[in-house]
Amino acid sequence: MSGSRKKRDRLTMLPQSSKTRYIKIISVKRSLLAALLFTAGITCFGQQTLTLDSAIAIALRNSYDIEIARNNVEAADISNSYGMAGGLPVVTGTATDREQLNAVNQRISTGEHINRKSAAGNSATAGVQGSILLYNGMQVVATKHRLEELEKQSQEYLNANIINTIATVMTQYYDVVRQQSYLTTLDTSIAVSQQRVDIIKTQLDVGLANNADLFQSQLDLNALIQSRKLQELAIEQAKTSLLTSLTLKPDSNIVITDSITVDQSLMLEDVMNNIYQSPDITAASMQVTINRLIEKETAAQRYPSLYANAGYNYNRSQTAAGNVLLNQTYGPYVGVSLTIPIYNGSVYKRQQKIAAINTENARLQEDIIVRDNTSNAVKNYQAYQKSLQQLQTQQESYALAKQLLDLVLLKFQARVATIVDVKNAQESFANAGYLLVNMSYAAKAAEIEMKRLTYKLR
Repeated sequence: MSGSRKKRDRLTMLPQSSKTRYIKIISVKRSLLAALLFTAGITCFGQQTLTLDSAIAIALRNSYDIEIARNNVEAADISNSYGMAGGLPVVTGTATDREQLNAVNQRISTGEHINRKSAAGNSATAGVQGSILLYNGMQVVATKHRLEELEKQSQEYLNANIINTIATVMTQYYDVVRQQSYLTTLDTSIAVSQQRVDIIKTQLDVGLANNADLFQSQLDLNALIQSRKLQELAIEQAKTSLLTSLTLKPDSNIVITDSITVDQSLMLEDVMNNIYQSPDITAASMQVTINRLIEKETAAQRYPSLYANAGYNYNRSQTAAGNVLLNQTYGPYVGVSLTIPIYNGSVYKRQQKIAAINTENARLQEDIIVRDNTSNAVKNYQAYQKSLQQLQTQQESYALAKQLLDLVLLKFQARVATIVDVKNAQESFANAGYLLVNMSYAAKAAEIEMKRLTYKLR
């Protein structure tokens, strides 16, 4: 990898072929600068307002899963070469030098007799050899294509991790908003209960109320205060889950001031038409292609392999005694070698059949992912549509419940309504508030999941 590439931002370090799909995810203005400023704000000031965009930027920068997937992309990019596929020449060099003591006993045809003990000798060899594959049943071509598909598949897995991280952060972010909306409703009920206690105390001072009403009102107020404490716990735990997904300190003090806004323009037909845009389905489809290439690689093992060889050898042998005191040869050579598989117990044939079964399993796995994603998309659209249908009615109910609560409180102050009437109005208001925010959150969660399944999150 070149030095300039190493200096790139790790968040955008992808091969050119995958940049389009990657940029599609982060095309909105979610800059890493905002994430850095947010992290610095927590460190310096102890508390910082967290927006959805900055939360997503922080998650993309800090996610361990994304970092692992990005490393896998880099490893696949390195592996994708003709050298790894076995298509480039292989050059080796060898050299040896050996000193030895030999006992020599020779009778030469001339009648001379040589008999020496511990005769010193030396032998040295050196050589350079290069070989290149000329043919092996197109195995190199199939392997190179498989490495290319593996690189593309690793990029899709990275895209899947990115889109899943964004969806998780969005869902947890809006869960915090939902829990805070519950708290707002509780605060309104507490304010009404406190006002009710104050009214009864005023009436009690002039003899128009009794202690039973005061005690009951105070008990109701205390119960709401306890409920508020529990709701604060739910908010803190929701924030902790969000901070964990952002890979920040789980006890960081963050402030979220947002509301749930649902995109009401989604159509089931558009969702179903884009279901194949999911990185999970794309990666599964690539796995089928990869397994087919493995079939070709396995089948190629049954074909002959032809290599071209060339090199240069040097040999030198010297001894202190014997018929030949010095022998030295050196020079280049060139040739070809042919390997023909004749019989190996049908191993290659059986491997090819296993590879075909794996290809069929990969195709079935792709069908399963398509089936499950389609089913999830339909179920989420059903939840999305039903929530939207009830949302407008519930907004009207919430407004009416608030008006009813204000009216009953005025009537109670004028001694026209009873304490039970106020309590019933408070419960109606609280239930309407809970239903409204739950429906908004359900619609938003379904929207996020559908956009995740269709690779449309922005």
